[in-house]
Amino acid sequence: MSEEKSLWEATPSQASNLAYFIICGLLFWLVIPLFLIFWRWLQTKSTKYELSNQRLITRYGVLNKKTDELDLYRIKDYQLEEPILLRLFSLGNIVLKTSDRSHSEVVIHAIEKGEELREMLRHHVEVCRSNKRVREVDFE
Repeated sequence: MSEEKSLWEATPSQASNLAYFIICGLLFWLVIPLFLIFWRWLQTKSTKYELSNQRLITRYGVLNKKTDELDLYRIKDYQLEEPILLRLFSLGNIVLKTSDRSHSEVVIHAIEKGEELREMLRHHVEVCRSNKRVREVDFE
């Protein structure tokens, strides 16, 4: 079996919070929105994505940390979403449909070069499937 290597690491962009920041910023005189802005910033900053040649690892949480792992061979479908707000900053979301029972849909939020990452994922999913001799079969 091949050795696991890290291929890509990133955190979501704070641009994904822009509308939230603007609304809370307009209400700054209430003071509480300033804490909400700070908390949202911390949540985004503490989210980390790591793609290896075998797994996608998502680490998140401010006070309580959580780590989710998704074996690449479990990914069934890939989708790149580019909402207008994110497109202004050349960002996108990658939505992964999986055969994993605990996480049937995994979203990589607000990342740069989404098209490149989607293609990298697709390539490594196929490599993992062929190495493990796994085939995806849907029964309907």
